[in-house]
Amino acid sequence: MRTSNIFNSKNLLLLLLVGTIGLTGCKKSLDINENPNNPDSASPSLLLPTVQAAVGQLVGNSFQVYGNLWGQYWTQSPNSSQYRAIDQYNITNSSFDRPWLTLYRSALINAELIINTQGAGLEHTKGMAYLLKAYSFQLATDAFGDIPLTEALKGSEFGQPKYDAQALVYDSLFSYIDKGTALLNTSISSSPGEQDMIFSGDVNRWKAFANTLKLRAYLRIAQVDPSKAKAGIVALYATNPTFITSDAAIKYSTTGGNQNPLYNEMVALSSTQNLVASSTAVSAFNRNNDKRVSKFYDLVEGQTVLNSIGQGTYGQSGVEKIVSIPSSLVGGNASVGASATAPVKLISVAESFFLQAEAVARGWAAGDVNTLVQQGITASFVATGLTAADASAYYAAAPDAKEALDLALTAEAKIKVIITQKYYAMCGFQGFEAWTEYRRTGYPDFLVTSAASVIGAGRLPERMVYPNSEATSNLSFPGNVAVYTPMWWAKK
Repeated sequence: MRTSNIFNSKNLLLLLLVGTIGLTGCKKSLDINENPNNPDSASPSLLLPTVQAAVGQLVGNSFQVYGNLWGQYWTQSPNSSQYRAIDQYNITNSSFDRPWLTLYRSALINAELIINTQGAGLEHTKGMAYLLKAYSFQLATDAFGDIPLTEALKGSEFGQPKYDAQALVYDSLFSYIDKGTALLNTSISSSPGEQDMIFSGDVNRWKAFANTLKLRAYLRIAQVDPSKAKAGIVALYATNPTFITSDAAIKYSTTGGNQNPLYNEMVALSSTQNLVASSTAVSAFNRNNDKRVSKFYDLVEGQTVLNSIGQGTYGQSGVEKIVSIPSSLVGGNASVGASATAPVKLISVAESFFLQAEAVARGWAAGDVNTLVQQGITASFVATGLTAADASAYYAAAPDAKEALDLALTAEAKIKVIITQKYYAMCGFQGFEAWTEYRRTGYPDFLVTSAASVIGAGRLPERMVYPNSEATSNLSFPGNVAVYTPMWWAKK
């Protein structure tokens, strides 16, 4: 069955297909004894936008909150309590039932159904599905570690799918990306058009997305398997690849059901402002006289200057109660309707340039590190509404920018600058990815242990924990892994 020209991705009910699967959504509909690795049938005409909506829900809500809190852009408000457990690193298995369900039941199984759909003219849609499958499995393994893969998505044949090692998952990611790219190279195929919520069916932009995703994945394993990472990146650059020059993002509207997923949840929580500015990030922005700080955070009533509090200090005596908040630009201001239209960025242009800069810094690709870093900074500034001139002034004057790069005499020193600048660029928009890059590299090196931590001095969260639904429904469940246990690729 053809999937193009059937479903309008702007349909106001689109996100209702995914449902409210945030951190605090009603859990009465979730049967924890139901195995989320088994597929349901669905109409192929709805599958592509449903996959994308599910990915947007995950990246823009639960992973966004955990990533921005654990990446220390945000912290729990001293005037509310919704995310205190996250700031304490005191998480439970049941906290991840819905994110896991979103990954396997909504994103991955529907991508798999697209891939397995029979019919002519579906090559491009299937190629996109392969790339979304790779993206989703990378999210899953970067969040949880070993995950069901080879026996997942196969229905009753493997009702209790085994968990595969991260190394195998990453090998599969590269395979999925290659298969997706090959399908996108098919000359004659129908386009999903506006049903594609990310690039509106633009095959060339999807090919650039594939190259950028592959570069991200190879760099993720750069420290645990440098030989494979280098060979993969060298081979990628030998194809004269294009990388994304516009954000791979899902856009939202002010209409209920199509709103930014984080804002949607905040509305469901009576628009309570649970998230506020963390001094970890704000102090770093201020140290560099970075104009983006006023774009990533909003003042609140009673404030004349931007104010933040220390990570996890929400319960301390004497802590400031009037604290600046994540801005509507990133979807984090609960009381401003503009938060509803904040995009969810799967891969940003700024990230693309910083990935390229790291590949060059490691000696695995040709190019100029300084130029690529400056392009990444410019892309970030422009994305916030600032100008290229603002970016140039920042690059020239900020101690963490050109000055640090000029003093960086080794590859590692250059990588520290690149990842630190990537951290600034990802504030509020790509919290999960920023936290992941910190876990991989140890940069930026100014993150601190939350004052509310319950996992021991000097420890930071290194992973999410497996959901309770897996422990109760999958006999292959490998057992819990502590939140402070590093990932396979985390060789800092």
